[in-house]
Amino acid sequence: MQLVVLGLNHKTVPVDIREQFAISPDSARSGLIHLDEQEGIEEAVVLSTCNRTEIYAVLKDETAKEILYDFFLALSGNSEAKDEYFFYFEGEACIRHLFEVVSGLDSMVIGESQILNQIKTAYTMALEEKATRTILNTLFHRAIRTGKRVRTETQISYSAVSVSYAAVKLAEKILGGLDDRTAMVFGAGEAAELLVKNLQGKGLKKVIVTNRHIEKAEELAKKIDGETVPFKGALQHAEDVDIIVTATGASQYIVKAWDVRNLMMKRKTRPLVAIDIAVPCDIEPSVGDIRHVTLYNIDDLQDIVESNIRFREGEAERAKSIIEEEIESIEDRFTYLSTRPVMVSLSDKAEEIRQRELRHIFAKIDGLTEEDKRVLQYMTRMIVRKILREPMMHLNEHAGTKWEDADKSAVTRLFKLDVRKGQALEK
Repeated sequence: MQLVVLGLNHKTVPVDIREQFAISPDSARSGLIHLDEQEGIEEAVVLSTCNRTEIYAVLKDETAKEILYDFFLALSGNSEAKDEYFFYFEGEACIRHLFEVVSGLDSMVIGESQILNQIKTAYTMALEEKATRTILNTLFHRAIRTGKRVRTETQISYSAVSVSYAAVKLAEKILGGLDDRTAMVFGAGEAAELLVKNLQGKGLKKVIVTNRHIEKAEELAKKIDGETVPFKGALQHAEDVDIIVTATGASQYIVKAWDVRNLMMKRKTRPLVAIDIAVPCDIEPSVGDIRHVTLYNIDDLQDIVESNIRFREGEAERAKSIIEEEIESIEDRFTYLSTRPVMVSLSDKAEEIRQRELRHIFAKIDGLTEEDKRVLQYMTRMIVRKILREPMMHLNEHAGTKWEDADKSAVTRLFKLDVRKGQALEK
């Protein structure tokens, strides 16, 4: 058996190519349902996001690589593709790639956390359609555990690495949270919309939109369930506003210090956060000198983002150490997969005999207390475990060696075991 991944991502192709080869959930599910029709593909998981499309698979042998390639094209609705679009990893390289993806090390933004849930979803679909068995079940359970470990034991996902999210985190910190807060937005473009949605994601209660073109303000307000006010004299409606966001294309300041001073006279000591993500700036710099007003412009935010990116890169090195530990651990487990069916069968047969004999003893001896039964259970369990220890160790030691087949055959014959056919991973 060969463990492989075939795919393309943001490193190999631009976004227009990624879109062309994306695999929809319906297409992925259909392909997994009919996986048994793909001769040579034993198991598969299909992962398709905005930045990557990948198929993890267990192949019967090297000749199935072309079948996997054709399967990829069919699911994505393509008849052909350039070889340079794709990467193809086998064995340990495949494992390392998945662990780096699930940990956020292979993302466009280091440490992004959404990919972990996307991998869980992809694996769950394959599991539901019975497209996975021992190898991919083992691999994806360990991958998900690795992703969780990285996020628990490092701070790779903690710091904001986009201007919009950095602004939100600052506002949260200054105001002590965004629940029941109100924001006023100057501008109605994509940048303003993204920032507002991030604020709303943290609990922002109300949004007021203003723009030179009222129809654009109304369009954005409809999208974000906000309200509008006239652009001229907008600050007159900001007495209860906690956050001002500016993202216009104006060539001169639209929020001036004099107007903000008058506003703060009405607000007294109530704090105001001003976030200026426009280029050139929308807010007069001296606004930041006004008491109880905190001003951040695009340069301030960009400095924070760059510092946080450097921090995440440092945490990525810690994450790589965790990944190496997990790779070594799962490779040890894969080594023993080929002997596992024999070991499980032997253990099950011994346990069945133990339980049967105990039932006979309990039925014959009167007056046994629950403590007596517990002691007998423990004693017989330890006897079985110690008897089986040597053959189990012997099978483990010879897993993956030239003696493996002979050992499995001998144990199966001597103990008259009924062993289901297992799978071995070719390294």
